[in-house]
Amino acid sequence: MGGLTRALLAGGLVFTLAACSDSSAGAPRATVPPSVGPSLAAVPGLALTTVQAADGSSPFNKKRQLSAPPGWKVTVWARVPGARLLAWTPDNRLLVSRPSAGDVVALTAAGEQSTLVSGLDQPHGLAFDGNTLYVAESDQVDTFAYAAGAVSGRKVVISGLPDAKSPELGGAYAHALKSVAIGKDKTIYVSVGSTGNISPQDRSATPERATILEAPPGGGTPQTYARGVRNGTGLAIDPDGGVWTAVNNRDNVAYPYDGSDHGDVKQNYVNDHPLEPLARLTRGRDLGWPYCNPDPDLQPGAADSPLSYTHRPFVRDLQTNADGSKLDCDSLPPVEQGMGAHSAPLGLSFGTLPGAYGPGALVGIHGSWNRKPPRAPEVSFFAWRDGTLGPQQTLLAGFQDSDGSRWGRPVMAVMGPDGALYVSDDLAGAIYRVTAG
Repeated sequence: MGGLTRALLAGGLVFTLAACSDSSAGAPRATVPPSVGPSLAAVPGLALTTVQAADGSSPFNKKRQLSAPPGWKVTVWARVPGARLLAWTPDNRLLVSRPSAGDVVALTAAGEQSTLVSGLDQPHGLAFDGNTLYVAESDQVDTFAYAAGAVSGRKVVISGLPDAKSPELGGAYAHALKSVAIGKDKTIYVSVGSTGNISPQDRSATPERATILEAPPGGGTPQTYARGVRNGTGLAIDPDGGVWTAVNNRDNVAYPYDGSDHGDVKQNYVNDHPLEPLARLTRGRDLGWPYCNPDPDLQPGAADSPLSYTHRPFVRDLQTNADGSKLDCDSLPPVEQGMGAHSAPLGLSFGTLPGAYGPGALVGIHGSWNRKPPRAPEVSFFAWRDGTLGPQQTLLAGFQDSDGSRWGRPVMAVMGPDGALYVSDDLAGAIYRVTAG
């Protein structure tokens, strides 16, 4: 993989790329997360493709194009309003969670669509262990016995998770949606987001918020596995059994370095700080929030510092940890990989892509709400090499127009049993099927 640098210069962004020497179609490219969608044809290593849609309703009532690896085809496979996280059943149906509708939808290769289970409280995360389906609701994790397109025997395996109904929160809870993953030893992992952007009280709550919790096989009282995880919506198990999370990090961080802007919240700094972590977790790991922020600056404190998202250290948060007494940021292990600030990573999965891509992690990048210009949505790929993940590569882009408006927002991407890639989009209300040429 070639080197990667990014410089923030007066008047705009300049990208410097060193792409892979392999020029074959589908060869991976290291890319810089775009600040705003450039012209589609400008995405290095990718080519324009027209999204194929039989249903001409919005947003497909006009021609839509995406940047994808050369020769790849993108088809609207199903229309599912509010589609969020995905999981494949043992008999090759694709399950789609819909928190807003309180249900989980099942899709078949023949195009049939049915409701698998309904009446749930903001169901989000989905995971299988054999024929057992795990569903993460806003306040608990359930299991169901799955067989032939139906579920039975609902059982609550983790209860009492915080949400807006929790008495101590009084309805003030910003991150109710939970994700769930099952370890190779059948340990249950569940993400619990923070109460808000900056809420230090989460670290002393019971159960602790802004965490990844773990519960023993079969369920039980959860314990903190990793803390300081502001909103680890992306949650998945790697090929070696490691636990990874993709994190929505904090907003409106103050400038931490000496100078005239020290302690000020400035848009030009907020735009690229802090990075969004993609981290391998171990029991007891701390990702710093809200006291320490992973820093992409290669020259900390220097004007126009180049940025990097690989193996990045932490710096003190001036608004919560100015003197370092709350948490020693230098003691935290660097973050393995990251994404540009305010990328809003959601679904995380591991799979093997066609061609030169091979095995790696897929992340649905939902795009920013508070960046100027907005961070564009995309589907990203991180190659799995030598037991860890490489830097971010753009796989699908073009959901955002040059004026910052969007017609689509990817949530999750998973490899299908047919070798195709399936992507959920909650804004377009679609599931895309992506095939290599």
